[in-house]
Formats: sequence, structure tokens, C-alpha cells
Amino acid sequence: MLEAIVPARMGHHFRWLLASSWTSNIGDGIALAAGPLLVASQTDSAFLVALAALLQRLPWVVLGLWAGALADRLDRRRLVMVANALRAVVVAVLCAVIVTGHVSIGVVLVTMLLMGVAEVFADTTSQTLLPMVVAPRDLGTGNARLQAGFLTGNQLVGPPVGAALFAAGTAWPFAVQVVCVLLAVVLVGRLQLPPVERTATAGTSREIRDGLRWLWHHPPVRTLALVIFSFNLTWAAPWGVLVLYSLERVQMGPVGYGLLITSSAVGGILGTLLYGRLERRFSLANLMKVCLSLEVVFHLVLALTTTGWVAMACLFVFGAYTFVWGTVSNTVRQRAVPTAYQGRVGSVYLIGLFGGIVAGNAIGGVLAELWGITAPFWFAFVGAGLTLVLVWRQLANIAHTEAT
Repeated sequence: MLEAIVPARMGHHFRWLLASSWTSNIGDGIALAAGPLLVASQTDSAFLVALAALLQRLPWVVLGLWAGALADRLDRRRLVMVANALRAVVVAVLCAVIVTGHVSIGVVLVTMLLMGVAEVFADTTSQTLLPMVVAPRDLGTGNARLQAGFLTGNQLVGPPVGAALFAAGTAWPFAVQVVCVLLAVVLVGRLQLPPVERTATAGTSREIRDGLRWLWHHPPVRTLALVIFSFNLTWAAPWGVLVLYSLERVQMGPVGYGLLITSSAVGGILGTLLYGRLERRFSLANLMKVCLSLEVVFHLVLALTTTGWVAMACLFVFGAYTFVWGTVSNTVRQRAVPTAYQGRVGSVYLIGLFGGIVAGNAIGGVLAELWGITAPFWFAFVGAGLTLVLVWRQLANIAHTEAT
């Protein structure tokens, strides 16, 4: 079973990286449920609840490029360890405040902001490690295994455990998260990375401009970044009102909303398990075309249907293809970008991802308010369809570009 999950040919360093990622995802999944519950226990203001989520994403927009530059300049293993260790310290302080009874909404909001800052540097640097420990031909398998850990730990196992621990005691889920993060630090510390040829230090701003210049003058990688931003924007518009869609459009109730999310996660696990076979049987270009085409159909079906089981089936298929897409897009980027630029170029992708989500959520809320709950789905269908038409011929070049 171990050989099937993490083949020996990928090396024991990949196993340390995978173990660290899975452990960290369990802790993050626990916090995914416990964090909003803690915020809700301190305030009934919808603005403050939304502000807590915003404060965790805001650092990506402000610090993302600098995090990428540091990932390319410093020892990547140590940077991940330090960033995660600081994140554990922040959560440990929160636990102490909760136990002593001095917790308040102000303390929680500051904690969310500091955790967001640490996550920017930890996650930006972590994404550069896989290309350093496995061969290019194994990047697809490696990304699929990492995606499987995210789905299982962050989406399926972590949230219900976090909610149960919160019910047992407010501080418990955060204490467990501290243990998971510290264990992830120990595991990633076992890695031995090859040296990276770095250019002479020219100042952070200059290094950022150098990374952006490289991205701009590499058409396939540049186009892929624009695709990721566009499709995250169109996806986030309807996803932000999915809870209202489940209640009003398909009338599934609160439990039905949970079933929609679970259907997506189960489909994602299937997609990651099948990824190896798909990569061997189909070209990366064809996989990209199928995934993006299914995304367009996904929005159309949800815009038209009023039946709960159809929506669940659609979310299941969505979960399957979206994690195949995530694996393919990460693999293509990691193969195309030289090791010395992985941090800076990767940070642009992450900014595009989170920026697209934030903008899409805002657009979806306005459209739903003005023209009804299905308006964001029609916007997503048209926007994703137009984007796909524009990049269709370029997908073959994007999928098979390699670092030079």
C-alpha cells in the first residue's frame, strides 16, 4: 500500500514532504471549522465575521510577491520551518488567551491576520519544494498525492474533528492545530534539498521585477496565470452564494448544503486517485481542455437545474475534474519554471488565485442581489466560456512547455 501511494522511485525525501503536508492539512482543516465558530462565539456582527475571513486572505495580496522573492533568495526548507513555527506560536498564544478567559473579537481578528501573514510565506515556499525532490516525470503523481492530502485532511477529516473539539472545549481544536503544525515542521526538517543556483542579490524589489519580467516574456506561463485568475473569478462568483442557492433554488436545506460540499470533496478524492491513469492515457493538453470545458458546463447545469440530486451529481463531477485541473496546472507550471524562479512565479499564481476568489465573491454577491440567485451562475458560464474560447488553441503550448 505504501508503494502504491508513494512509490519508492520518488525517494524518501518526497515521503517526508508528503507526510509534512498531510499533517499540516489536518491541522488547517481543524481550524477551518473551529476558526469561524470562535469568531461567531465572540460577535454576531456579519461584518466582523466577514472581516475575519478577509484578514486571512489580505496578506496574500499585500505580501505575496515579497514572499516569492524570499523563497528564491533564502534556504527554502528553513523558511518553511520558520514560518510554520511562527504560525504555531500565534495559535499557542490564542490558546493561552482562551484558557485564561481573556479572549475577545479583537484578539481573534489580530490572530487571523498574523496567521494569514505566516501562511503566505509558508505556502509560497512550500510549493517550490516538490520540483526539488522529484524528477519532472513524477511531478504529476506528486501533485496528485499532495492534493489528496488536502482533500482528506483539510476538507473531509479536519472540519468535523475541529467542530467536535470546539464543542468539547473552545481551546482544544487550536491546541491540536499547534501540535499538527509543529509535527509538520519536524517532518519537513528531514528534507535534504539540492543547491539552487541563485543570481546575485539585487534587492527585493528588483528581484520581484526580475520574476515578473521572466513571467511576462514566457507566453505559455503568462497565459496559464491569466487562465487561473479568470477561472477562479468566475468560479468564486457563484460559489460565494452557494449556500443561498442550496436553500432557495434547489431547496435542500442546511443539511443539503453540507451534502453539496461533501459531494465535491468525494469527487475530488476520486479525481486524485485516478490522476495517474489519466496522465498515462491522455496528453496534458487534452486533460486541460476537458477540465476547462467541464467547468463551463458545470455553471450552465447549476444555472438551469432546480433539482437537488442533479446539483449533488454536478458538484461530485466538479470535485473530480477541478482537482485533476489543479494537479495538471501545478505540474505544467513546475516543469516550465526554472528552479531559481519557482518562488516568484508561483507567488504570482497564488495572488491570481486568491485575488480572483475575492473579486469573484464580490461580483457574485452584487449580481445575486440585483438579478436573483442564478445570475452569478450565468455570469460564470459566459465568462468561463469566453475565456476558454480565447485560450483553446494555446493550451497545447501551455501544457508541454518545459524549463530551459
